[in-house]
Amino acid sequence: MSGESGIQRFEPRLGGSYLPAQAFVWAIDTRHLPLYWFPRECPRATFWAGKRTTAADVKLLGGSERVHAIEDGWIERMRAAEVFAYRLPAAVFERHPDVGGYWLSRVVVEPLETRRLHDLAQLHEQAGIELRVIPNLWPLWNKITSSTLEFSGIRLRNARPAPA
Repeated sequence: MSGESGIQRFEPRLGGSYLPAQAFVWAIDTRHLPLYWFPRECPRATFWAGKRTTAADVKLLGGSERVHAIEDGWIERMRAAEVFAYRLPAAVFERHPDVGGYWLSRVVVEPLETRRLHDLAQLHEQAGIELRVIPNLWPLWNKITSSTLEFSGIRLRNARPAPA
């Protein structure tokens, strides 16, 4: 996934917090792809039930199978944004050792196909993912991370400060 169109080659680069000393091309599997149906810098808290999720924690989903939450200041940017999904050759990737859904390649990768994705809020609706728009992510994030739900938080450093 990228906010840039027309990428012809993905070069390995140093990662951020995961495996920072090694250069990789990063990819995401289809199941986790909706985690990136957002403007790049948009903070989001995403969660869903897993095998170990308790019935009590399922209530946090509010009847949805999967929830992606953003702050209300991002919804218009999300509606206007477009991202590009690049299909990459699976043979050159290895599964990330610690984080599910991520794949790594140590070599230059040329995309097989590019797909432009727009109206990202509508994509969520079509996929049956609840897009929850809230004033502040932190109260929800704290509930999620102390629950038995599976979750992912992306770009949380860009979220509003936690309420006092």
